[in-house]
Amino acid sequence: MKKIAVLLMLAGLLLFVVSAMAQEKVAASQKPATTEKAVHKFVGSAKCKMCHNSPAKGDQFKIWSESKHAKAMEALATPKADSIAKAMGIAKATESDKCLGCHVTGYSAPASAKAATFTPTEGVGCEACHGAGSDFMAMSVMKDKAAALAAGLVMPDQKTCIVCHNDKSPTYKTFVYADFYKKIAHNKPVATK
Repeated sequence: MKKIAVLLMLAGLLLFVVSAMAQEKVAASQKPATTEKAVHKFVGSAKCKMCHNSPAKGDQFKIWSESKHAKAMEALATPKADSIAKAMGIAKATESDKCLGCHVTGYSAPASAKAATFTPTEGVGCEACHGAGSDFMAMSVMKDKAAALAAGLVMPDQKTCIVCHNDKSPTYKTFVYADFYKKIAHNKPVATK
């Protein structure tokens, strides 16, 4: 009888431990997702070019490469930019955080968030508007918009643009989003049958 009582106690203890472990596992699965933001890496517009450089895709890379955004760093290297910088008390436009923050994609991101393929001199590249692309650039991800958004793709809007196109810029011109968007529009054409 004593052996049965001991066995029942051990069985009860084992049941208690297994139950407690199961409850802990359930509780862990119900914890809210971490609030830490994933660190996506900037890979450079050349990586975007691989898929976004044909008429079937809307010639997005070509449109960007011919835009003022693509030449934003070049614009800082002009005498006019240095003159504007000097009026602001800045020695050289190409060396000032105040200028580079809007003329270089991901300027304020840490070096660890920039892949070896990233070139800061490309100016305001694709990732300045669409987010650092390391985690959404794979075709398997890009084909699924929800997956791409979850992996860091940004669908830019007026708020994205006014981070730089605002009255704090020394070369600010009245910013009408719809008008300026037409200058850089690079939508994928709608497929026809």
